[in-house]
Amino acid sequence: MILAKVVGTVVATRKDERLVSHKLLLARAIDPAGKFEGNHLVAVDTVDAGIGETVLIVSGSSARMAAGLKDAPVDAAIVGVIDQIHVQG
Repeated sequence: MILAKVVGTVVATRKDERLVSHKLLLARAIDPAGKFEGNHLVAVDTVDAGIGETVLIVSGSSARMAAGLKDAPVDAAIVGVIDQIHVQG
């Protein structure tokens, strides 16, 4: 699972028919303190997340199952909106 912040939306008027009606968001991985790390990624939104929200992303076959798109070309899916992160120590 990946902690990430939603930084934008992706609009694709032409896309695989299995992705029609699915919202695509642009996210960037963060560390537990909220600092950006890594590259941007496009994820299918399964929880109605919005720009600026901290989210939980799954990738690979887990993403396809979470999005209900078992046979679709999906590699990342947003599966949770995070309210708080607590790190001990």
